[in-house]
Amino acid sequence: MSRLVETVFPRRLGTSFRWLVASSWTTNLGDGLMMAAGPLLVASQTRNPVLVAAAAMAFQLPWLVFGLVAGAMADRLDRRLLVMAMDGARAVVLAGLCAVIVTGHVNIWLVMAAMFLVGLAEVFADSSTGTLVPMLVDKPDLGIANARIQVGFLTANQLVGPALGAVVFAAGMALPFMIQTVCVAVGVVLVSRIGTPRGAVREHVETHVRQDIAEGVRWLARNKPVRTLALVIVAFNITWAAPWSVLVLWSLERVGMDEAGFGLLTTAAALGGLLGTAAYGRVERRVPLATLMRTVLACEVVFHLAMALTTSPWAAYPLMFFFGAYAFIWGTLSQAVRQRAVPTEFQGRVGSVYMLCVMGGMLGGSLLGGLIAHQWGVTAPWWFAFVGSGLTLALVWRQLGHIAHADEEATLAVG
Repeated sequence: MSRLVETVFPRRLGTSFRWLVASSWTTNLGDGLMMAAGPLLVASQTRNPVLVAAAAMAFQLPWLVFGLVAGAMADRLDRRLLVMAMDGARAVVLAGLCAVIVTGHVNIWLVMAAMFLVGLAEVFADSSTGTLVPMLVDKPDLGIANARIQVGFLTANQLVGPALGAVVFAAGMALPFMIQTVCVAVGVVLVSRIGTPRGAVREHVETHVRQDIAEGVRWLARNKPVRTLALVIVAFNITWAAPWSVLVLWSLERVGMDEAGFGLLTTAAALGGLLGTAAYGRVERRVPLATLMRTVLACEVVFHLAMALTTSPWAAYPLMFFFGAYAFIWGTLSQAVRQRAVPTEFQGRVGSVYMLCVMGGMLGGSLLGGLIAHQWGVTAPWWFAFVGSGLTLALVWRQLGHIAHADEEATLAVG
């Protein structure tokens, strides 16, 4: 057992990192339960499509509204305590939701309010959790550290959690939310064991939050590699989200899948993601970072083309497995590159800008995908994604060499 632990969590990553991973995996299991139980709870209260969509937006909206503030607070306060406080608040809201379900007083408005509050607490907790990794792990090990966290996300949040959430919801409407409450509470206890320096990251904070946010945005704007990486993330999220927004229609109408078959697409991607994250350490050691970034983004371009040409489920599933493998390598790699380049006192603010890039790109791409599919059919968004991602990659091809080693350029600039 000790050999297995050493292989999965090398001793050099430190005991505190192991506590952080344990907390992340535990809370991800609870969040995975909610991925299925949340929509099922909403559907049990209303079949109005507008209200169903509004409930989903209530959970996502806090990232757009409070993301930058959350990043600024992570750079002003004790990050470990902030994670504990926000996850504690999340557990309280979930416990309250369980109470109204059990007592029979639940309604769609209470559910939407609970989802908004849970989403709000999660924004602040996640913004701070992301800044803890570079505080606990040396720069050369950030890639493998993020890969280990991604394994828990894929397994607990994407594979086990949703399926378990649906089964448990069928057994009792409040049960999945009770389990999630326990998972989040246990996560708080595990985070409390992390040995980070006490107090805020910056000793003296006399500026307003607005000034902190502006300072973080200016830092990113002046750092060309980190700024370019943010623009790449926006562009590739737009091109990715466009076909993804109509994936269910594409799978039913173009490929001829049934509802169960559509669900297996996500499973195939998650399994591919497990392979990608498990192999990440070996891949990063053997492939130059710039080459790896170019290869992964080229895979994205090829994937869009292949999906545009696909008409068979037996081709779609391997392609989704392929997507999951390279997409999670990209997610781990891009996060490690950013964390290595950004100073500790800016990690929260720059990380929150990146999350806005992700969310903004996804929202814009989803809107474009719906419009394109309405005008030219459900396959057209895949062609848009192929052309758009290909052009983006061509434009940033040379810059990827600088992005991959942004931390070295930042060190030279300081020196």
